[in-house]
Amino acid sequence: MFEKRVREQYGLEINAGPFGIDSRPALIADKYAESQGKGDVFHKAVMDAYWQQARSIDDKIVLKEIAEHVGLNTENFEAILNDQTYNTEVSADIDLARGYRLDGVPALIFAERNVAGQPRGENVGATLAVARSRRRRPLQSPGLAIARWLN
Repeated sequence: MFEKRVREQYGLEINAGPFGIDSRPALIADKYAESQGKGDVFHKAVMDAYWQQARSIDDKIVLKEIAEHVGLNTENFEAILNDQTYNTEVSADIDLARGYRLDGVPALIFAERNVAGQPRGENVGATLAVARSRRRRPLQSPGLAIARWLN
């Protein structure tokens, strides 16, 4: 049903992974990948695994396979997923997203307005028009990486 709606409304073919999962392990692995200079490639690989290959990104084995595929060292992967530094960074991102009242993905923040969920083009366009009229740039913060994962 979801795949059909996405195909009809947005012209995209997807093969989504399971809904209602705990994406925190993926968020932590993403922080590790960023620290190793492979954040973008890891993020894309996780998104492809979830949205195109219907893989469950809460599965630590799946995440380890993805990490290996993009060239990350996975010798101590379980320890990486339990690393307090990465865990704290993820918690800070989640707190920031909640502070902006983000409760869905994708999420965009322009000026003081946010668009969350599956925004229609006209909603994003209207928000951009407001932001442009106020001559402010869209908010850019590395801490908003959570917006691409928050579920």
